[in-house]
Amino acid sequence: MDIQNIHPADVEKIIRQIVLECLDRKPGSGASHAPELVVSVSARHIHLSDADVETLFGAGYRLTVDKELYQQGFFAAKETLMVVGPRKRMLPAVRILGPTRKQSQVELAFTDGISLGIPLPVRQSGDLLGTPGCVLVGPKGVVELKSGVIRAERHVHMHPTEAEYYGVKDKDRMHLRVFADSCTTTFENVLVRVDAGVRLEVHLDTDEGNACNIDRATKIELFK
Repeated sequence: MDIQNIHPADVEKIIRQIVLECLDRKPGSGASHAPELVVSVSARHIHLSDADVETLFGAGYRLTVDKELYQQGFFAAKETLMVVGPRKRMLPAVRILGPTRKQSQVELAFTDGISLGIPLPVRQSGDLLGTPGCVLVGPKGVVELKSGVIRAERHVHMHPTEAEYYGVKDKDRMHLRVFADSCTTTFENVLVRVDAGVRLEVHLDTDEGNACNIDRATKIELFK
């Protein structure tokens, strides 16, 4: 661009735009407007490896998409499994989420663990070392997981630009405040998970969602 040939009116327009953006931008933020915040209740579900899909449903079987999830590329499958805990306590139809993973994993709420008789450790997804197991029963077979049953740690998915807006980085902790009716609930130590392929979304389990009456929330705040 030839600066000497810019019309004074254009210079004034550019300066005005820059000033307005700076006034509307949070300090240290890479975004001029607050990103849309979505809070989702993650009900009990199962992630399966390719090998376990074939054991449970038959050789060459592929999961069937029932509903696309908020995060692109992820879906709720039509298929469900029975989850069996100690002393033959069971949940009869737990939804499978796709796509498949390297290692099978079952994510339950605290009350699910009580029903099954499984002491659930609170873990980040994929952190399965030393976790309890269960038995998965499908139409074509049975898989005994030696480990992999957890209560997923409450967390928020963020794109790097959204992390810059909030002034946080991967593995940081934030707080979520939910206003619903006359009750306000604050969840502390929400784990931040930053990835270029995700959309801004907080995940709570069903117990947490019910506790804060998330379906009737009138306002939601995410802050450090």
